[in-house]
Parts: sequence; structure tokens; C-alpha cells
Amino acid sequence: MNRIGIILVSALFVVMTGMSTLFVVDQRNFAVVYALGEIKEVITEPGLKFKLPPPLQNVVMIDRRTQTLDSPETRPIYTAEKQSLVIDWLVKWRVVEPRQFIRNTGVDLRNAEARLSPIVQAALNEEVTKRSVRAVLSSEREGVMQGVIKRLTDDAKNFGIEIVDVRIKRVDFAASITESIYRRMESERKRVANELRSNGSADSEKIRADADRQREVILAEAYRDAQKRKGEGDAKASALYAESFGRDPNFAQFYRSLEAYRSSFRSKSDVIVVDPGSDFFKAMRGAGSGAGPAAPRK
Repeated sequence: MNRIGIILVSALFVVMTGMSTLFVVDQRNFAVVYALGEIKEVITEPGLKFKLPPPLQNVVMIDRRTQTLDSPETRPIYTAEKQSLVIDWLVKWRVVEPRQFIRNTGVDLRNAEARLSPIVQAALNEEVTKRSVRAVLSSEREGVMQGVIKRLTDDAKNFGIEIVDVRIKRVDFAASITESIYRRMESERKRVANELRSNGSADSEKIRADADRQREVILAEAYRDAQKRKGEGDAKASALYAESFGRDPNFAQFYRSLEAYRSSFRSKSDVIVVDPGSDFFKAMRGAGSGAGPAAPRK
């Protein structure tokens, strides 16, 4: 190898060695500098940094952003009423102490999640078993999540992480009792529907009876008023007849005879057997014998 080649190789080696001593720390990561397998330094500030070339020192990046851990599987949890619930949850967490984190879980975030998941499940079990189904579903749901966060705080410090938030995504009954609950709910809805129908029928009968009663009262009052008006009319008619007939008794007698004839011979088929000389035909005989009604006085 000639001198130029040696110079190029040496220059390349110097460049590579120099590049291996430089690294960039992103604001999304922690930079952990190892020296012969031990943690030498943890760099939290972003920028261009220097270190010794490998194998004297090397760098490992740890994500410092907030991570999301979902419940790995649905496990039934029993409430204070011994009801089995299936709860899906999620945990927001992030690394805050890189040294502590590496000592307990290494640099892989999945190792931390594998250790954190059963701890979260155990804390959730303890909180749910103290409460009823109604409390878990509505009134004390926030209290359950805060209780889990409180229980995770000490364990999280041991892992070098911080629990940002715990959320319950879904609460449902276990499949083994879901069908019976649906049947119970259906039966309850049918009972309520039948009760409403029964009450509606009773109210309908009550309204109908009240309407019939009011109808009878209205008809009775109308009939009473009609009879009263009729009586008053008959009384006035009788008074008018009496006054009119009182002025001419002969005409009054003649008019009554005509009314009697009209009532007796209402139909052409009517037959009456009577003595022609009786007083019944007195008005008819008077027409030809001069015995008719006297002329009215002037």
C-alpha cells in the first residue's frame, strides 16, 4: 500500500472515529450513555452531544413521550354484589427516571408494559370489588379510576415511570349472565307495559262512565226543561183558548164538535155506529135546520 492509500485509510478512520463520538439527542427521547456496560450519564437536553468512541461508550435512546397501555384481555371482575363485570381500561404513562427504568425493566418499553399490566388489573379488582354495579357504571366511576391511580403511584416510582391517567373504556356484564339479564330486562319491560295498559283501560272505563253519566244528566235536564216549556206553552194555549171561547160560547161549542168529528173520522176506513138524532151530530144537523151556531154579536 502506498503512502496515499495509507493517508486515505487513516483519514477515513479518523472521520469514522470522530463521527462515532457525535450523536444527536431528540427532544422526544432520553439519551443514556453507557461506559463499559454501566450507565455513565443520562442526557435530557436535546442537541448535538459528544461521547467516547465504541466500545468505550455507547448510547441508547429511551422514548420520553406518553405511552398508552390497553387492557390485554377481558377478565371478569366481581362487584360487591357478586356480579361479574368485564372492564376494558387504558393507562397513560411515561418514563421520568431513565436510570430507575433501565435497572427494573431494561430499555424496552414492552417489558415495562408487561410488568405494569397485572398491577393495573389487580388495583382495578380491589377498587371494583368494594362497589356495586350501579356505582361502577355511573356514580363512582371516576372514583374507581382515581383509586387505581393512587394505588399505582408507588409501583410506578419503582419502575421510574409516572402514571398520567387511567380510564375505563367499557363496562359490560360477563357473557355467562348477559342473556339472563336481557331476559330479566325484557320481563320487566313487559310488566311495565301490561301495567300501563291496565291503567289505561281503567282510565278509559272511568272516562267512558263519566261521559255516560254526564250524558244522562244532560238529557234529563233537557227533558225537564222541555217539559217545563211545554207545560208553560200548554198553559198559555189553554188561557188563550179560554179567553177566545169565553167571548162566544156557541162558537166554542161548534169548534169542539169539529175537533171531535176530526178525531172520530180520522181515516176513511173508520166506522162508527151511533143514533143520528144524538147530540153528537147536533152541530151537523144545525147546518140544515137553522140550528147552527148563532151569529156573533156586534
